[in-house]
Amino acid sequence: MAGTLLDIAMMHSDTLITRAREGDKNAQGKLVQLWYKRIYNYGYKFFFDHDLAMEVAQKTFISMHKNLPALQDVARFKSWLYTIAVNYCREELRKRKTVRSVSLHDLRPGEGEESYRWEESAHRHENPEKQLRQSELSDLLQQCLMELSEEQREVVIMKEYEGLKFREIAEALHISENTVKSRMYYGLDGLKRILELKNITKETIGYEL
Repeated sequence: MAGTLLDIAMMHSDTLITRAREGDKNAQGKLVQLWYKRIYNYGYKFFFDHDLAMEVAQKTFISMHKNLPALQDVARFKSWLYTIAVNYCREELRKRKTVRSVSLHDLRPGEGEESYRWEESAHRHENPEKQLRQSELSDLLQQCLMELSEEQREVVIMKEYEGLKFREIAEALHISENTVKSRMYYGLDGLKRILELKNITKETIGYEL
């Protein structure tokens, strides 16, 4: 139920955001506690790299502290925070443009205690053999996600794994909702085709695409 409680806390965080915007250090700290895992998860799914996800999360919250007083509408805090995270992900990607895609040799799944893999929490109490299988499938799904274009990957992660609404994604990326839906459609279609090429079905991975 921890996730549910966290969602409730986020839904009632307007007062917290207002206090943080006014310079309340305690409120700012609580905002980081509330949102850190989600921003880290976004970075990890975008790069499949623990160090880069940590870097993006750290820069995002430093920027949050610095720019929060300028946020006019606290109701837009979520999309505003993801805008910052997306921009830092894109910045890191530009730095590595000479290597167009992440080499499988460089992937470090599970590095650090905060490498939150897909569906991992749902399987933590299962037997070691099944746990290993789920871990391998999580890595496979992540590798397939990495084969999508940057634009499609951003939208799929935000909608399918971060739970943002189309409107929130549109605000975060500064694009129209129709463009979000189009990228989502082509992103999910691309994932299906990638999985089919690898002879992986939704029955195999236990994940509904």
